[in-house]
Amino acid sequence: MAAGERGKVGHAPNIDDLHESIRAGSYILTAHASDRAVQRDITSAEIEEAILAGEVIEDYPEDKYGPSCLMLGQTKMERSLHVQVSYPPDVKVITVYEPSLDEWEADLKTRKKP
Repeated sequence: MAAGERGKVGHAPNIDDLHESIRAGSYILTAHASDRAVQRDITSAEIEEAILAGEVIEDYPEDKYGPSCLMLGQTKMERSLHVQVSYPPDVKVITVYEPSLDEWEADLKTRKKP
């Protein structure tokens, strides 16, 4: 998949390794993710819940900041979140947001065609 190409899951990270990093608190929120979480009233606990309950919906193995993926997960309060996270071992939360039906199909996994 070319850098910046979106939509297909290819070589996703080992989800067990990713979950282990999240459970252990062995990850960082980038400044961008932290800013977005504050703007969108998303807590660190919600980010962790979404990753732990989530699934990889897009894979970005050639992302400019290193391999990452987009996950869709729900919090314990059933809030759907998209979380872009880098692959283990150096897990970084890159961004987080609530997917919009303006951009995503009802399954929240498929981008709408422009």
